[in-house]
Amino acid sequence: MVRLNRRQVALAALAAGCTHQSGAPDLIIYGGPIYTGVEAAPRVEAVRVRNGRFAVVGSLSDARSGGRGAREIDLRGAAAFPGFTDSHVHLSGVGMAAMLLDLVGVASIAAMMQSLAAYARANPEGAIYGRGWIETHWPERRFPTRADLDAVVSDRPVLLERIDGHAAVVNSAALALAGINTNTPNPEGGAIERDAAGAATGMLIDNAAALVQSRLPAPTPAMMREALLQGARIYASRGWTGICNMSTSLAEAQLFEDFARAGELPLRADIYLTPEDSEIVMQRGPYGEGLVHVRGVKLYMDGALGSRGAALLAPYSDAATEGLLVTPVDQLRAMLVRARASGVQVATHAIGDRGNRLVLDAYRDTFAGDAAALRAARWRIEHAQVIASEDIPRFATQGIIASMQPSHAISDLHFAPARLGPSRLAGAYAWRALLDSGAAITAGSDAPVEKGDPLIEFYAAFHRHDLSGFAGPDWRLEEAVSRAEALKMLTWGGAYATYTEAERGVIAPGMRADLSAFSVDLMTAPAADIPRANAVLSVSDGRITHEAA
Repeated sequence: MVRLNRRQVALAALAAGCTHQSGAPDLIIYGGPIYTGVEAAPRVEAVRVRNGRFAVVGSLSDARSGGRGAREIDLRGAAAFPGFTDSHVHLSGVGMAAMLLDLVGVASIAAMMQSLAAYARANPEGAIYGRGWIETHWPERRFPTRADLDAVVSDRPVLLERIDGHAAVVNSAALALAGINTNTPNPEGGAIERDAAGAATGMLIDNAAALVQSRLPAPTPAMMREALLQGARIYASRGWTGICNMSTSLAEAQLFEDFARAGELPLRADIYLTPEDSEIVMQRGPYGEGLVHVRGVKLYMDGALGSRGAALLAPYSDAATEGLLVTPVDQLRAMLVRARASGVQVATHAIGDRGNRLVLDAYRDTFAGDAAALRAARWRIEHAQVIASEDIPRFATQGIIASMQPSHAISDLHFAPARLGPSRLAGAYAWRALLDSGAAITAGSDAPVEKGDPLIEFYAAFHRHDLSGFAGPDWRLEEAVSRAEALKMLTWGGAYATYTEAERGVIAPGMRADLSAFSVDLMTAPAADIPRANAVLSVSDGRITHEAA
């Protein structure tokens, strides 16, 4: 629960004294439990929304006494909460997944090849791009290879990304297009997997995939526009009211602004640019208005755990590698110095324990021991999946926000113990330990790596079992959080991570009217019922952006 500060109390007084203005009618929402996230009044009967803010939070009679012309929405037993924010998403990727070869859920290499064959028949021209496979459950118990792809499509390039986006398999035509042969060196921050004879197998890890991706046609502006719109609409329909969009190109950022001006953007967007497109924010500092704000830059330290690219302090338990540093440390540090000088918020991808330590060190050194300034900056580490036990308290002492995706824990539980070994699991997906140390956690999904469903993220945070109800005996269920803490991570946490907790993150008079309602009560429903539920109402900045029929 959250206690209101002085600024929020002042906003409440302002809202209580405001008069109805012309425009959209007020909204009165009632008919189910409404959880506010506020310690003094954790649950209320009704809310009234006026001019984009909560004007009344309390009884239905009080809400109805606020004047005429309101539209009433009966939740019919559904439960409402502060608006859910996905603090780490790639929204264009969510929309693009519906436009390309979707490999999420394929159960084997054979099934993946069947999907590829069907897609190739339906799309007989041009390179083929797909995403979403994960090999950890496959009966073949191996990565796919160029030979697998060549047997289905050999006359044009094929690139199929792993679900984490940190590895891809390509066919021989794609290798030839990129000029990859036995003499091609590994690029910095990447690896070309090879067979015993030194020939490329087709598996490209982290920066090695760019050797092929850079040769394939880029999405057209029309495709990018459609992908972003589709992703936004999908997200509103799932109950999200805000996002932090990561690794955003400048062209995407402009689309967000265009859609917001046209009234087509159904949620609030805080933008973190790619390093390549970050010059504008480095020069002018954070900027934006209304629904869209460019907050800062998304950097990368290491790769992903599933493809063994996450940088570890000791070798993987199931392979003779310590992972990869995607960005040279000196280059990362130089970017941090510029970001601090410009007042830019930094969000750095770090998954392995070595990756997290290097980022914590670099953040500390950038502020040259000025602990207060570092805490005020609210710099973030994205994922923070595997942390050495001695480094966990540093998030709180340095004021670093742990931006974590609960669904990763219930996806990774099937392979992470083998990758890490039992001793490193103590600091893996360590939500409880981080909260107990005083750290701030904001939660998200990393979609399209995961589905991007707030109900799955909430379920994973407090239950820590996969969607079938399984959790291995070594999966440290004590690292789960309470339902109230899960709610805070997905609501107030997103506001805090974007400096907006004085205006968002809880339901209280004067706060911006962000509200998510679901068909089950997340605070009382059996765990298994939650991922099967659905969003019935999304309200962002006082606008209804989704309403179930």
